[in-house]
Amino acid sequence: MLVLPMYVALGAPSVALPAIGRVLAVPFGATAWILAAWSLTSALAMPVAGRLLVRWSPFQVLVAGVVALAAGSALAGAGPTLSVVIVGRLIGGAGAGATVIAVFAAATALPGRQRIRALGIIAVATATASGCGTLLGGAVTAWLGWRAVLAIPVLALPLLLAALPSRPALTRSGSGERNGSPGRLDIVGAAVLSVLAGSLITLLQAHSVGLPAPVTLVVAAAGALAAVGLWWRVRSTPDGFVPRRVIASRGFLAAGLIGGTVFAGYYGVLFRAPSLIEQATGGGLLEAGVLLVPAAACSVLAGRLVGTLTDRFTGWQVSAGLAAVTVVGVLVVAIFTGPIPIVVGTALTVCGFAGAQAVLVNLAPDLVAADDRDTAQSLLNFMNALGGGIGPAAVAGLLAALPLAGLALSLIRRPTADRRPQPDATRGSPR
Repeated sequence: MLVLPMYVALGAPSVALPAIGRVLAVPFGATAWILAAWSLTSALAMPVAGRLLVRWSPFQVLVAGVVALAAGSALAGAGPTLSVVIVGRLIGGAGAGATVIAVFAAATALPGRQRIRALGIIAVATATASGCGTLLGGAVTAWLGWRAVLAIPVLALPLLLAALPSRPALTRSGSGERNGSPGRLDIVGAAVLSVLAGSLITLLQAHSVGLPAPVTLVVAAAGALAAVGLWWRVRSTPDGFVPRRVIASRGFLAAGLIGGTVFAGYYGVLFRAPSLIEQATGGGLLEAGVLLVPAAACSVLAGRLVGTLTDRFTGWQVSAGLAAVTVVGVLVVAIFTGPIPIVVGTALTVCGFAGAQAVLVNLAPDLVAADDRDTAQSLLNFMNALGGGIGPAAVAGLLAALPLAGLALSLIRRPTADRRPQPDATRGSPR
């Protein structure tokens, strides 16, 4: 339940952007930062939260994340200027990223069959909430105003009470010592990864927000330097913020790239579908939101099927099928016109997204040593979130190519990569 408000917050505010621009007297392009700010800090908070799990329990991370989520969203909803609204979205996005990692950490700690079932439920909730964002955003904007839309994630605070019965499962101790540096945060590694991710998301939003060319060049240069810095940091500090043993684990980067490409396809379609339906029907966003509800409901089917499929096939085989479903969905939306093909295409990408999220997060703990589970899971979700940020900025042809690349990666992975390495397998000299 805790993930529902934050995933609604991904799509719902897009409907309110025109109203926000009019009330705050700012250009419409500038309001795109409201969406970009959330994507940026949500992605960046994920690996930070993963490292905090070394010392903190998932419940402590969850409480901190929900408080930041609610506080930031309240600030955004009450903000008198665009700058204050953006600051609130930055804080709320960071809280959302930490909350997601805490929820996944609790789910991945469960034994085999229970783990995939829990991840399937989370995937259904996230896909349904994000898919219904247009409808909820339009309805709330029409009835209560745009400030109420930005404040929707505040509902996570009372929902935190629902997690109290599960507190024993969420209060396991941190992962313990990791190569002699328990709880130490690699500030330099975190900084270069943050600059790299921030530069990428800013560049993707440069056109929509009207970023001046000189500023765009500076951001691009900062991103390039951060990429080099991250490469150097991983090589020189193998146990740093991005542990070399984790990203060098067989299949880990492939899993992250597959998830990122599938997420890009889903969020790209989700971003375009409401306006395409609006153009095809001549109706408004509320009508488009209603038509997209059946597509969002398909996540329930995907969540129920994913457990059965993983019993019969390897995670790589299932992820290949889900990537293929996403490719078909993107192509249907890109090629055909009319509301029915758009809803069908969106439904296919919903299935791909919901299924891939459950399968890949379930697969991640089996790719690394047991004491690296939380770090691996947070880095995987970070890569997925970056893919989700790329999707809305990609043109139709590139959007179809992204999950197609994920399909290719899934097909070339060997089933042996599903086996978890022994705790000592990743120790010693970096690979």
